[in-house]
Amino acid sequence: MTAPALVGRGLDRIDGRAKVTGAARFTAEIPLPNAAYGVIVGAEIGSGTVKSIDTSAALRAGAVAVYTHLNLPKVNIVPVMPSGYGGPAPGQTFFPMQDNEIHYFGQPIAVVVADTIDVAMHAATLIEASYEARKPMVRLDDGRDEQYLPERVFCDLVPAKQSRGDFAAAEKAAAHSIDVTYHFAANHHNPIECSATAAMWDGDSVTVYDASQGIVASQLTIAAHLGISPGKVRVLADYVGGGFGGKAMMWPHVTLAPLVARELGRPVRVVLNREQMFYGTGLREEQEQRVTLVCDDDGRITGLRHHKLSVTSQFDNWAELSLEVAGKAYGIPNWDGQYKLIKGNTMTPTFMRGPGEASGMVALECAMDELAAEIGMDPVELRRRNHAAADPESGNPWTSDGYLDCLEEAAQRFGWVGRRPKGPRREGNWLLGWGVGTAGYPVYLPGQPQRAHARLRADGSLVVQAATQEFGTGVATAMTQVAGDAMGLPVNRIRFDIGSTEYPNIAATVGSMGAGMVSAAVHTACTELLAQLIAIAIADEQSPLHGYAPDLIEGVDGRLRPKAEPSLVDPYDAVLTRNHLTDIETIGTWRPAADPARHAMMSFGAQFAEVAVDPELGLIRVRRMVGAFAPGRVLNAKLARSQVLGGMNWGLSQALMEGTIADPRDGRWANSSLLEYLLPVNADAPAVDISFVEVDDQVVNPLGVKGLGELGMVGAAAAIINAVRHATGRSIREIPLRIEHLL
Repeated sequence: MTAPALVGRGLDRIDGRAKVTGAARFTAEIPLPNAAYGVIVGAEIGSGTVKSIDTSAALRAGAVAVYTHLNLPKVNIVPVMPSGYGGPAPGQTFFPMQDNEIHYFGQPIAVVVADTIDVAMHAATLIEASYEARKPMVRLDDGRDEQYLPERVFCDLVPAKQSRGDFAAAEKAAAHSIDVTYHFAANHHNPIECSATAAMWDGDSVTVYDASQGIVASQLTIAAHLGISPGKVRVLADYVGGGFGGKAMMWPHVTLAPLVARELGRPVRVVLNREQMFYGTGLREEQEQRVTLVCDDDGRITGLRHHKLSVTSQFDNWAELSLEVAGKAYGIPNWDGQYKLIKGNTMTPTFMRGPGEASGMVALECAMDELAAEIGMDPVELRRRNHAAADPESGNPWTSDGYLDCLEEAAQRFGWVGRRPKGPRREGNWLLGWGVGTAGYPVYLPGQPQRAHARLRADGSLVVQAATQEFGTGVATAMTQVAGDAMGLPVNRIRFDIGSTEYPNIAATVGSMGAGMVSAAVHTACTELLAQLIAIAIADEQSPLHGYAPDLIEGVDGRLRPKAEPSLVDPYDAVLTRNHLTDIETIGTWRPAADPARHAMMSFGAQFAEVAVDPELGLIRVRRMVGAFAPGRVLNAKLARSQVLGGMNWGLSQALMEGTIADPRDGRWANSSLLEYLLPVNADAPAVDISFVEVDDQVVNPLGVKGLGELGMVGAAAAIINAVRHATGRSIREIPLRIEHLL
């Protein structure tokens, strides 16, 4: 009997015990001999210049060194490049402390170094800087007159103006139309672990511990900034306490730690505090999205105009790609998309979970509901009627779909047939509303080969190594399952090593690429290793499998056997022992075979929400959510559900809580703490029903894994906002929704 497959089963996390007992070590906890502590001092203005910096009080208070623009060595400025493309990935083209210019509040102006963190923190408060200040521009409304249309956005990779068909003609001929504008507050990253980097030099080589979503990207960025070979930089990450995009790009502290350590001649650790997370790791930009939908009398949407205006930094044309999935989510023949920017006194924005899709699909899905109301059609039926069976841009069919299956599955589990389209139900003082929002997320492929090392030892145990990292997704658990199935071994005989750039190269786990690319590399390595073992056995005259054709042999539970004769076995350890081998090994290399010119790749989902609104107090309570998702093959059902559960609750947070407020006087973020930047807690979390629609995808990678990490957030906020609209009869287009919107 063939052993049951490991892939797909909901196995417990292999790192779970270490995390709940405190044995897991994060970057700020790694012991380094004779380590000093660096504390960053941020600018107290949003625009201007530093006139002078007095460090004397800090040095008298115990600081062993203070680095400013006056004594910090210069770095190479590296163009911004998404880390998934395999190159250096600085968060912005600007690097601070190279001159006296200030471009945003909180920009590092000094690094104070001391023997203990307490002394460093105290000494940092004693730095006295004088400025020549200019009035900062931090709010979208204040910069409307300065908006511009760049040639390209998003690291200069995406045209700022895009179209297909003839939207103007479609608008003129349409029977129905809506034209609505949604405003999104800026959002900031707040993973449970604040960003941290520690560095220790040995001659001209440096070992860096970094809380990173891409240790290879950290390695390449540090090397590029310092002008040294990547071979001189080793990056380690034992555990990372959440990333979500904020740790995908490399921010200044990642280079400052090794730079200061080299100058000081001893190990240095730099840890951002919670307030510095608002000034040191990018943001989801404040933005405004105008959506115009036009359709015929049957609800067939014939045109979409989707224009976005957002705030970027002084030095980069960055806009999260809010229009890309929204422009392909439905079979709309005529589309007009445009990104306009305003240069503000802020960091360069960056990835945040569902980057672009989490905002663009909110705007589109809320507009879809408003159109459904305009034409008197059920919102689910409107979506069903406009499903895109192929990519409307290229005409290529999806490598796998599942959209309609997700919509039907989630609607059935939610009980959508009981919806009252003309108005809400009432329960005492509460108005109850139902809403829907569908989800899409692109299947991104890495731009370079992905590699993993597999080694079978003489005792029949397997060690697999790859330069990826654990930041909460359970990668080590899922990849152990992948290795087990490919190699024919139980999980208790497999060790999966990660967290070091000394292992074979894996791109940064961003854009929901992690599961697909790492599993492809691991699967490739292990299947090649099993083939190597089979070749040894069938060439061995002492093996019961001698002379068999390789394709007739399989590996099951640590033993080789003919597929047609399962009782004839040759254990892995016996094969190696007879041939005097202490181990066999291979490095498996996976190169993406899918061609974007021939294949359209996207993951789909659908979400429903029930809310209760108290119109007298302006309170909104999300009572329940239902989601169905088609992410291709699910590697671990328990981990997948956890990913989606977190994403759906983040969608709740996006809809009702998260928003950063800029102070126009000095450019600071007025609510830069977890006390005032609202996030959901357990009491806010509703009952959640999650299901998966597995679709077979033969193109994206060997296991058909399309990715899930972002998908669970996309659609959630729209479902909640649409439910509030159903309950109140009012279209609220300021996100997050606030009490004052309802009073």
